[in-house]
Amino acid sequence: MNLSTRKIVISGLLGAIAIFLGVTRLGFIPVPNLAGSATIMHVPAILGGVLEGPVVGVLVGAIFGVFSFVNATNALFADPLVAILPRLFIGLIAYLVYAGIKRINVPLALIVSGVVGSLTNTGLVLGMAVIRKYIPAGVAWGIAITNGIAEAVVAAIITLAIGMAVLKMRSGAVEAKGSAPKVPEKPE
Repeated sequence: MNLSTRKIVISGLLGAIAIFLGVTRLGFIPVPNLAGSATIMHVPAILGGVLEGPVVGVLVGAIFGVFSFVNATNALFADPLVAILPRLFIGLIAYLVYAGIKRINVPLALIVSGVVGSLTNTGLVLGMAVIRKYIPAGVAWGIAITNGIAEAVVAAIITLAIGMAVLKMRSGAVEAKGSAPKVPEKPE
């Protein structure tokens, strides 16, 4: 496992963003579905996996899951097998999808990894909720269709926008306003 200081810091920052989204409720976008909102709290885990690799994706997913567990307001999320375990796979699956598609088309890879990462969250959380007998399968399917689709669309848009911005900055295609031009070094 390659866990550099950079990866630890980025994991912490993305985890903090997920927590911030939950605490401030900014991570819940009002949409007409069963829950009345679509969450984007899983998007930092997707971005962690896509932009920094599977280890960061798993770590950010763990932070999101622990936050969900600690702040549970119902028995469903007070169960670590529902609140934490499924979230470990969000960034990992997003990374695998991105790695498989990016050679073909980077924007497409970002969109698909956003969708699949989001559906991983929805599917695994609801699947575990059914297995643990918190909700019946029919209810899980209703939630998956109404919430899952809205969340996947939002995750795809955010993953594409942030992913492309970060990739452009890394490639040097974007230069900060007001930055000093590069001065060649003097030969010694």
